Amino acid sequence: MEVKEFFQSFLMIINEMSPYLLLGFLIAGILHVFIPKTFYRKYLSKENKFSVLWAALLGIPLPLCSCGVIPTAIGLKNEKASNGAVASFLIATPQTGIDSILATFSLMGLGFAIIRPVAALVTGVCGGLLINKYTNNVQYDTYDVQCTDIKNEHSTSNIVHSIYKVLHYAFVEMFQSIGLRLLVGLLLAALINVAVPDEFFLHFGSQPLLQMLVILIIAVPMYICSTGSIPIAAALIIKGLSPGAALVMLMAGPAVNLASILVVKKSLGAKFTAIYLATIIIGSILFGLLTNALPDNILRTMSDVQCTTCDTQCNRCCSSNAVNSTSNIVHNTFNVICSVILVIFIINAIVMNILSRFKKPQTVEGSVIYRVEGMNCSHCKAAVEKAAMNVKGTLSAEADVAAKTLVITGNPDENKLRKAIEQAGFSLK
Repeated sequence: MEVKEFFQSFLMIINEMSPYLLLGFLIAGILHVFIPKTFYRKYLSKENKFSVLWAALLGIPLPLCSCGVIPTAIGLKNEKASNGAVASFLIATPQTGIDSILATFSLMGLGFAIIRPVAALVTGVCGGLLINKYTNNVQYDTYDVQCTDIKNEHSTSNIVHSIYKVLHYAFVEMFQSIGLRLLVGLLLAALINVAVPDEFFLHFGSQPLLQMLVILIIAVPMYICSTGSIPIAAALIIKGLSPGAALVMLMAGPAVNLASILVVKKSLGAKFTAIYLATIIIGSILFGLLTNALPDNILRTMSDVQCTTCDTQCNRCCSSNAVNSTSNIVHNTFNVICSVILVIFIINAIVMNILSRFKKPQTVEGSVIYRVEGMNCSHCKAAVEKAAMNVKGTLSAEADVAAKTLVITGNPDENKLRKAIEQAGFSLK
């Protein structure tokens, strides 16, 4: 493998995805800042098919990964959302998001960009209906809380402050959460393009169903974010992976991982977890088989490039031809600018995460530092802080994802604090 080919392949992928990624992150920031949390809870409390449908529809555009979606879903449960709505939200949300939909379109074409949210919607609704039918809607035990409803800041803050919050969430907080995983996905995709032999998956299990089962075994326990999985799936298609097996990876990989399975089982029960997992696995296989049955011209993948040898549109051209086509993309000034900006944001997020590990928590007299296991993103941080602030006696709560710490000021009951953190899906030590 030549370093030059690897670098060219990496440039090709990042130049193709960067404009859509930046736009997706921006839209995600707008959704986060301007849509109040009560908007979601309002439609999810009833134990019927409509709450299940609303949960999937409201979750699909949110840029939540399989770790970030769990505290959000448990928070909905604490707000009296039905089991079915919680399950629907858990299944549909991490499979896709506005950022990953745009990135899928940029790298894998309109067909995959449509199939992903449709599959997320259908599997989420099916899982939610099954949960409502076969589980009891048991509520958590109550504990003493203080009112901490956050008022809508948009009525009092000026437009500049709102824009700052959108940009900070989109290009700082989100990149701190998934920036490293996105970079790893891009690098792995470039490595696969150059290092894996052509038609590799056609020789290693030419049966599409066998490919899907192999992908499930690999993807289900791993942590793969919905955006970072796109370049990997596209690169694997070039090497002979069927489009259906690639879709299985795009669905099951982001939707679940070993850590999320354990938290869901602890928080929502074994029967809930079994139906939740079965829906994701069976649903991804069925949609994978459906994708393989679609006409070839519906699904345009990254391998459908302008062949530099025969000057025609080729499917599964050799990787060297795909790499050689990079020159047509690199010279696109707009894509290059977007790629530079994207790389700067990723590097900034990685540096901030590293520096935060060495940062000593800021404490005041009377504060206590706890260690919290399970925090992996900004959504986890927000969930931990909210759970702590809901405990009577807590004056302030500041969580740090990188250091895995929670600084509490005040005099809350430690047992109630631990219980609140555990009900949010985390472990307090």
